[in-house]
Amino acid sequence: MEQSCYKCGQTVEEGVPFCPHCSAPQIRVVVAEPAVPVPALSIAETGQAVLPASQTVPVLALPMQWSQALKPCLLAGVVASGLMFLGLHPFVAMVSVGFLAVIFYRQRRPEIMIKAASGAGIGSLAGLLWFAMSSVFEALTVTFFHKGPELRAAILAKIQETASQTSDPKVLAMLDRVKTPEGFEFLMIAGLIFAFFASIVLGGLGGALGGVILGRRNRS
Repeated sequence: MEQSCYKCGQTVEEGVPFCPHCSAPQIRVVVAEPAVPVPALSIAETGQAVLPASQTVPVLALPMQWSQALKPCLLAGVVASGLMFLGLHPFVAMVSVGFLAVIFYRQRRPEIMIKAASGAGIGSLAGLLWFAMSSVFEALTVTFFHKGPELRAAILAKIQETASQTSDPKVLAMLDRVKTPEGFEFLMIAGLIFAFFASIVLGGLGGALGGVILGRRNRS
C-alpha cells in the first residue's frame, strides 16, 4: 500500500521510514487528546450546595468510641457512689449511674448521636464500674474501720425482724440456717452476685433512658 508524503506530496510505499524524494520522516506519532474535565454542577442545577466530605458525613455514621466512654463512666460511678453515701437508695444509684454516664459521654463527644442501644451499653459499663468501686469501698470500710461485727449485727437484726413477721415453718427454718456462719457467708455471696447483675441491668436501663432523652433533644 502506498501513501503520500506529508511534506512533498510524492508517493511513498508503506513502511518506508523516510521519503526517498525529500528525506522527510514518515513515522507518525499519535498524541491522545487530554480528557475534558466534567464541569461541577452548580447549586442552580442540583438544588443544593456541594460540601466537602468532612461536612457531609452524617452524625449517625460515626462509630461509638468505647475507649473514650471509660472516663465518663468512672466519673458517673464516683458521683453515684457519693450520692449513695449521702443516703441515696442503692437501686436508684444504679439507675442514676447509667444516666449520668450517657450525659458525661455526650459532653465529651457532642458530635455523636447516642441512641437507646448505645446508651444501654454505656450505662451497663458504668454500672459495672460503680459496683466495683462500691465493693472496694465497702471492703475498705469493713477492714479499716472494723465495721464487720456491726454489719453482721445489722443483718441479723433484719433477719430476726423478718422472722417475727411470719409463722411459716419453712421460712423460719431457712432464716435459722441463715443465722449460722455458713448461712451468713452464703447470704453475703448471694447478695454480691445479685448486686453485680442488678448494677449492670439497672445501669443499662438508666443509660437507655438517657439515650432516649438526648435523642429527642437532637430531633427537636
